[in-house]
Amino acid sequence: MTRVIAIANQKGGVGKTTTAVNLGACLAAAGERTLIIDCDPQGNATSALGFPKDPARRTLYQTLILGEPIERITINAGVEGLDLVPSDKNLVGAAVELVSIDAREYRLKGAIRDVIGKYSYVLIDCPPSLDLLSINALAASDSVLVPIQCEYLALEGVSELLDTLMRLRRTVNPSLAIEGILLTMYDDRTTLSKQVASDLRSFFGSQVFESIIPRNVRLAEAPSHGKPVIIYDVHSKGAESYISLAKEVISNAAKRVGQGTERTDQGAGTSASTTASAATAGSAGSGGGGTGSTST
Repeated sequence: MTRVIAIANQKGGVGKTTTAVNLGACLAAAGERTLIIDCDPQGNATSALGFPKDPARRTLYQTLILGEPIERITINAGVEGLDLVPSDKNLVGAAVELVSIDAREYRLKGAIRDVIGKYSYVLIDCPPSLDLLSINALAASDSVLVPIQCEYLALEGVSELLDTLMRLRRTVNPSLAIEGILLTMYDDRTTLSKQVASDLRSFFGSQVFESIIPRNVRLAEAPSHGKPVIIYDVHSKGAESYISLAKEVISNAAKRVGQGTERTDQGAGTSASTTASAATAGSAGSGGGGTGSTST
């Protein structure tokens, strides 16, 4: 069963694209065929996977506005088992053009329907705003994963985001669930990071992922080389954190569908982490980074 997860937060710079790219790569390395949909006009997920701007490349715009089948614009992301629906600046126009289209909130959902069953996971990288692109992504998703930066101001936006999600649940997607809240840019040397993490766990409890994404130099460097961090430096703290997150996501999916034993046989749970480590260790030799890790 395909699980569609939107990675969303109305605040920018919290690690949405980093999470989409690296979680997707880790899921693929664990044997779960994964599709990343870059729904942000900035196209950061596209460039982070090594695809420079190319006006001739067909993108999500062609699917949303011109009705191009999504499989025709899907490209291999350079990681076995990982595909990408690219984005470019034309999506800015799509947000305007969608206004006059019937059932405009469900254009992406209709497009994804054609690939349901071909992937275990579809991850949608949302823009940092609540426009028609984000609404399309959330309407098409089974759940939303919310990255939250471990800083004080991030806490102020959490309640607003959840209020927005509740309104969308009442209007466009009654079945939208919270996949989890992900703590990002965590610095264990600072009291602030620890306090923010503690406050979020106290308030949201089990909805907060156990995995925490640290501030990590290798994680920050990887997009400039057009590679996920598990390819760039599989031994870095950033890679280890996203492998752990992939394990949690797979485990959560197994629990939701009530097929824990079957999913475990396919590489869920502990075996997913082992598979990811083994698969990425083989790929790391071709990456642009070394084997050491550096954290800030």
